[in-house]
Amino acid sequence: MPGFPIVDSHVHIYDPALLSYPWMDQVPSLKSRHLPDDYDRQRDGVAIDRYVFVEVDIAPAQRVEEARWVGALDDPRLGAIVASAAIEDGQAVRTELDALHAATPKLRGIRRLIQGEAVDFCIQPGFVEGVRLLAEYDLSFDLCIYHPQFDNALELVRRCPEIRFVLDHIGKPGIRDGIDRPWRDQMRALAALPNVWCKLSGVVTEADHEGWTRAQIEPYIRHTIDCFGFGRTMFGSDWPVCERASSYRRWVETLDEILADASEAELRQLYRDTAIGFYRLA
Repeated sequence: MPGFPIVDSHVHIYDPALLSYPWMDQVPSLKSRHLPDDYDRQRDGVAIDRYVFVEVDIAPAQRVEEARWVGALDDPRLGAIVASAAIEDGQAVRTELDALHAATPKLRGIRRLIQGEAVDFCIQPGFVEGVRLLAEYDLSFDLCIYHPQFDNALELVRRCPEIRFVLDHIGKPGIRDGIDRPWRDQMRALAALPNVWCKLSGVVTEADHEGWTRAQIEPYIRHTIDCFGFGRTMFGSDWPVCERASSYRRWVETLDEILADASEAELRQLYRDTAIGFYRLA
């Protein structure tokens, strides 16, 4: 375990009794309240300094309400909010961005889920225009894709050099099926672009939920850090989604084992400093 408190760059907080998350009907194990107190119980003693809330694919009409509700939570560890917005609407998304900005001073980024959309969704003109608009609001963009969408995500980043991007869940490679090409080359190409960071999160949920091993996920983790370095890689739990495949503590302990050869400074960068800098938590 790290000898210092972690900054978790990817946490979901939600209550289906208050807000609507239609996708949870397909994943009943996640359709229950997950609040900061639940997070504390499930992290099993892992010390958390701060965390970043990431939108939970809420019903579109409640996007601003979600950001407002999370921002009002009485938890000093909540350092930043990544909200959802209809980026594909292009210039018309200004109204939503203005409302989100007014809803909470902790707004630091936007995530419009790409993973469930058509392969070319993120390079449609409206989507590109909406992402470019984030520069006016000083907001970053979380890229959440499945690995078959990687080439178009790369193209989106190339078209928006003024935007700071972070790749969620290392691009969701096909770990369960042992697929690492062309993902390895795509990660190298994405990391060559200076405006992209990467979250070391969601790895175990792309592996075999019941039988994943350190050996199965280690090559993907090492390649991610080899591409982005510790300076542009940040730890994320993807809680509570991670609980489908691993306890919080097991994910951290496995990562520690894989990175046993890293220096104290490198571990601090991964577990704290990259997220603090990217999401302006200091």
